[in-house]
Amino acid sequence: MSLRSKIYLDTSVINFLFAHDAPELKSITEEFFDGFIKTGIYHCFISDFVVQEINKTGNTDKRNKLLNILTQYNLEFLPVDELETINMLAGLYIKHKVIPENKFFDALHIAISVAKDMDYLVSWNFKHLANINREKKVLAVNYQNNFFRPIRIITPLELMDNEK
Repeated sequence: MSLRSKIYLDTSVINFLFAHDAPELKSITEEFFDGFIKTGIYHCFISDFVVQEINKTGNTDKRNKLLNILTQYNLEFLPVDELETINMLAGLYIKHKVIPENKFFDALHIAISVAKDMDYLVSWNFKHLANINREKKVLAVNYQNNFFRPIRIITPLELMDNEK
């Protein structure tokens, strides 16, 4: 059994490696990838949902850079073998207005993190994911549906322990 925390990265974290319009968050994200993901401090996962979102990127050059990150940092893919559970949970987050209807991928990121027993869902999406109010609503839906393992939804900065 590994003592490393299992983290799931949503698409926003990968995107912020190229966020030239937000230099401070870009810098934090680069430090997170180089100091914590590349070094294996965390057992880091993504899913096909991340790839599907990246593939929607209109700019081919940016899309290719984003896809390259997945292999460059050897991000491990979570199998989407519990699709019925994942879709059910995502639907519940939308039904209970935890996540807006038009943000289905955000609901999927939460659902796969819960279904696969991640310790943390890591995101720079403050509006729909990485805020305490959203996290409390997610946990309430989870508990009502017999998913009792808590999930934290946090930013990369919150996972950066400079004492490592």
